[in-house]
Amino acid sequence: MTTATTGSAAPEPTAPEPAAPEPAAPDSAAPARPPRAAGRGRLVLARLLAARGAVVGAVLVLLLFALAFGGPYLTRWDYTTPDFSALHQPPSAEHLFGTNGVGQDVFAQTVRGLQKSLVIGLLVALFSTLLASVVGACAGYFGGWADRALMFLVDLLLVFPAFLVITIVSARLKSAGWIAFVLLLALFNWMITARVVRSMTISLREREFVRAARFMGVRPLRIISRHILPNVASFLIIDATIAVGGAVMSETALSYFGFGVKPPDVSLGTLLAAGTGEAPVFPWLFYFAAALLVLFVLAVNLIGDGLRDALDPTSGATPRRSRRSHRSAARRKHP
Repeated sequence: MTTATTGSAAPEPTAPEPAAPEPAAPDSAAPARPPRAAGRGRLVLARLLAARGAVVGAVLVLLLFALAFGGPYLTRWDYTTPDFSALHQPPSAEHLFGTNGVGQDVFAQTVRGLQKSLVIGLLVALFSTLLASVVGACAGYFGGWADRALMFLVDLLLVFPAFLVITIVSARLKSAGWIAFVLLLALFNWMITARVVRSMTISLREREFVRAARFMGVRPLRIISRHILPNVASFLIIDATIAVGGAVMSETALSYFGFGVKPPDVSLGTLLAAGTGEAPVFPWLFYFAAALLVLFVLAVNLIGDGLRDALDPTSGATPRRSRRSHRSAARRKHP
């Protein structure tokens, strides 16, 4: 006779509870999101490279600077040293651009004049842009009596005939050299830009980020330098680029009439003034300097147009690669 076994049955094995998932480690291989400023910079660069005119202008400017500062090493003649055995000689292997009436090498004089005109143009554009940005931003941000005083100064300088004032003052500053001439040109070359910067600042000072900085107790000059001027930098860059060409033209015109660079130094303006009378008989005295002046002003204007389109957020200019992708997408959509 069998007896039934009594006792509690063994409990069935239960599956272990799933462990809580550990936080995923950051993927070091995943690329970090680029900053907004870097993306903006790449977009501007792509737009600028897509503008063929701006690329051509930049190449021309680089070549002109290379010629201006490297040209003196291509000839053994100094721009002040005469060759009395070669007077009014046409271009040759010995004198690349010929010689003038006293035997001076025209190539050496032209590259020296180009160098001087480029330096003057860059300095005038730099000083005038800095002055315009400071005056315009302060007038627009502070308002009130500061705005009225600064704009009265701007209107007063706009009324003065700049060319006449520079011709009168430069004649009394012969001993000060060409730096005084640069300061005179910059002094009468910033007013219109300051007015535009003032208008842009008035619209920017009521923006949320400027008001937030003001409520946080940030100093006004720091707000201007950190929030106002960076937002008008696109306009200032374009204006400074175009101002270089305008400053070179102003220097050339004043030097042509004898109010700019003084001898024995030369500029493109003094070379054009010296070669004008002899241009029909000895064209190399005039046309080399004139061609370099035209090339530089044209190249600067091309760069200014390209920068305007590249820095304008509402511009329709798109990078070339984007245009190709848009066209290929359109062909796939409408075969």
